Amino acid sequence: MTLWRPDPALIRRPAYLSLADQFARAIHDGRLENGERLPTHRALADELKLSVQTVSRAYEELIRRGLVAGEVGRGSFVQTQRREPDPPYLPERPGEVIDLSILKPVCEPMHLERLKQALGWLADALPASSALSFRPNTVFPRHRAVGADWLKTCGLEVSPQNITVTNGATGGMTVALMSVAPPGSTVATEAIGHHTLVPLARYLGFNLVGLPIDDDGILPDALDDACRHSDIRAMFVQPSVINPTATLMGSVRRAQLAEVARRHDIAIIENDVLGPLVEERAPPLAHFAPERTLYVTSFSKITVPGLRIGYLAAPDRYVAAVANRHLVSNWMATPMVAEIATKWVADGSAMELVRWQRQAVRRRLDIAAEVLAGVRFRAHRDGLHLWLPLPDDRSEEGFVAQARLQGVAIAPGASFRISEAPWHAAVRISLGSTTESELRAGLGVVTRLLLGDPEHLLLAI
Repeated sequence: MTLWRPDPALIRRPAYLSLADQFARAIHDGRLENGERLPTHRALADELKLSVQTVSRAYEELIRRGLVAGEVGRGSFVQTQRREPDPPYLPERPGEVIDLSILKPVCEPMHLERLKQALGWLADALPASSALSFRPNTVFPRHRAVGADWLKTCGLEVSPQNITVTNGATGGMTVALMSVAPPGSTVATEAIGHHTLVPLARYLGFNLVGLPIDDDGILPDALDDACRHSDIRAMFVQPSVINPTATLMGSVRRAQLAEVARRHDIAIIENDVLGPLVEERAPPLAHFAPERTLYVTSFSKITVPGLRIGYLAAPDRYVAAVANRHLVSNWMATPMVAEIATKWVADGSAMELVRWQRQAVRRRLDIAAEVLAGVRFRAHRDGLHLWLPLPDDRSEEGFVAQARLQGVAIAPGASFRISEAPWHAAVRISLGSTTESELRAGLGVVTRLLLGDPEHLLLAI
């Protein structure tokens, strides 16, 4: 058994989370090695003068973070050599299934033609720097300047020198997290949040805590309390509709969260991949706390999926860290894709596609409201999905499985669960991943399942 022990003087409320954070830091610092056996729940509780339930919750939190493995009859052991989790994305489904699980923009043959035309233009207009240079500072000054113009459409004024061109939002959020959350630190986020954050936290070595939310997003008091009692270094937030529950955070809540972040001197990572698609919204969090917010946006969900390019705007204090971490993890964004994005922003094509997308998703939300008449769900008129809480008599796993048996793929809500707080079963349904007729048919299946006899449905699985 290890000689290292947590320091009871450092335990803050909530005690289980503070205790788990101490163990996590010891594991990351090498004071606890892979395979070491931890004290029993009872022994550690007696030693620290805590309840057994508190120690049990701390161990459960460590297991959730992938740092500890519990073995029945043997005890709890440090697990630094972690098994690979299941892929954090939902796989593409075969053509015979109506796929409402993958979050995609509405696409028609026009989008493919637009991209083909852009590639034809690129063949004639490709600059030598984009084809031949290995130096990001040689390739991207013009792209960053145009990126600053695009960010104005997102409600953000920023200097081109503070912009990094990325291969989409995933690369941008990863670099942002690497820049502000060192291994062993803790990042706060929505209790129902981004589905890649949990595995990303494991890979990068930071801890993740899901905070309570309401119809306006993260509760400011919950963030304040977490910052007081844990090693919170950053908050990752999706305030504008792309979050699973389709919440659009208002300006008052954004200002409140910015004030809490400023009070505790934590960074904010704002994931705003829908950008100007959401027509009526408050300014970005980066507007309320520009000195500490790393803002991420991209084009793939609002123009064409193949245009995997985006922008990461960072305040002065993080510019060097962002540049260095982007270099070591990506070197630079793909120049030829960046050329197309820059052309489309400059000539107005990108905004034209955004406006087209906005009208398309609004038509699909009308379809959803018609087919799901009488069913409670949450959506935004400019969003790409809806969030559908299930009745109390339906199991999430069973409902998703039954829909799949009837030819419809939907995303289980638990895929987006960050917090261990009590859970209400729900599903996320994409509005843009199929044709309108397939969407109507798929939503019809969901409606019939919701209105059917749950005992009969259980027998059918």
